[in-house]
Amino acid sequence: MIWSLTKVVAFLLAIAALAVLAGMLSDTGETLRISAGGMEFTLGPLQAVVLGGLLLVTVWLALRALGLIGATIRFINGDETAISRFFDRNRERKGYAAMSEALVALASGEHAAAMQRARAAERLLNKPELTTLLLAQAAEAAGDNKAAVSAYRDLLQSENTRFVAVRGLLRHKLAEGDTDTALKLAEKAFALKPRHAETQDILLKLQADGSDWKGARATLGEKLRSGALPRSVYRRRDALLALQEARTILDEGSTVEAREAAVEANRLSPDLIPAAVIAANALTDKGDRKAATRVLKKAWEAQPHPDLAAAFAAIEPEEGPEDRLRRFKVLLAIRPQDEETRLTRAELLLAAKDFTGARESLGSLADDHPTQRTLAILAAAERGAGADEATVRGILARALTASRGPQWCCDKCSAVQESWQPICPDCGGFDTLSWREPPHESRLHPGTASDLAPMLFGRDPEPVVEPEPQEEPPPEEGPAENPDEILRRSN
Repeated sequence: MIWSLTKVVAFLLAIAALAVLAGMLSDTGETLRISAGGMEFTLGPLQAVVLGGLLLVTVWLALRALGLIGATIRFINGDETAISRFFDRNRERKGYAAMSEALVALASGEHAAAMQRARAAERLLNKPELTTLLLAQAAEAAGDNKAAVSAYRDLLQSENTRFVAVRGLLRHKLAEGDTDTALKLAEKAFALKPRHAETQDILLKLQADGSDWKGARATLGEKLRSGALPRSVYRRRDALLALQEARTILDEGSTVEAREAAVEANRLSPDLIPAAVIAANALTDKGDRKAATRVLKKAWEAQPHPDLAAAFAAIEPEEGPEDRLRRFKVLLAIRPQDEETRLTRAELLLAAKDFTGARESLGSLADDHPTQRTLAILAAAERGAGADEATVRGILARALTASRGPQWCCDKCSAVQESWQPICPDCGGFDTLSWREPPHESRLHPGTASDLAPMLFGRDPEPVVEPEPQEEPPPEEGPAENPDEILRRSN
């Protein structure tokens, strides 16, 4: 309001000043006399000022006319751009104004208006690297995929916009689920800009999904060289990819190459449990039992795991329960108080028919952290020690609602997987599976008790057959039973 009033007052003052100036000129009484061609003109002061203004306008118009004439002459002489520049300046101004309006509309979420103004800018301006890109962005925002793809294909013609075009087409192919074409586009984008972080991630995921582990390792190496990954993370993920490469080679039956790839994966990340297991099995097949033992001890030191115990047992598959218990002491002494160590020791003592020792190895685990595996071992130990049937059934009843214990759980989506994989099948996360107890899990499922470390007992367990209640024999007093039979019957 104040600013508007100020402008009105300033305008009135300017008019008043001009009026006063005109009055002063009229009051001077001076005249301007002009003689030309035998004619004489006498002008007053105010008329002279008006005539001067008209002369200035006439001179400006004459100069513009001379410019047009000069452009026409240059055009006739072969300079095509001189006259076109003269007439296209207004067109260019309109084109840039349309492009500016399209950008504002795009930022404001007015996608249809943005697309309309982008087309106008494309029509008015001869700058496809700007207008076509703007049109592609507006078409994407408006949901017109056909127009967006067409615009990106036009951008492929220019070297300056080729990467942007490939990247845009890549996004559309990923949205359509065309992973084969998307992989080729990602490889092309990676070749154009190897250090582009987003392209590296997309290519790495597509290569991993397609089991191209060798290509994925090369992409991961480029991420390290570009500074996008710390070296520690790179070593871990390179080990994961090497492990999958070893698994692929193993499936194809190339034993020597599989052994070398597995050992390489374990060397890159000694604490990676699946790599340690495959490497130990490969070394065992080769006959190098000492190296296999070293590999498993190193991994057990990082994190005890049932798969490591099974691989350690497979080093000497024909040994008896007493010999196995003695050999395992080296492994179990590394982390004696760990829960997995205590459970493994209890299973070994069960196999050796030392039921009291198995119960002592469990300690208070059944009360502090009851899991299905812990309670199944305790039930077998109690039955082997001669406990009554009611006690054993009471323990097994607790196992029905107990946790399954640690499992391969995704840190990103919390999905539970039966076995370790480098990529979570549920959310697609890379290197997100960790061995831990999930916060929410399903309870007892068929085969739980029969899956308790079969390798530790030297052979696979027999199929579990639930006995009919009326045919179940009464509990027997006397010598201890075989632990395999105890676990089978307790399920």
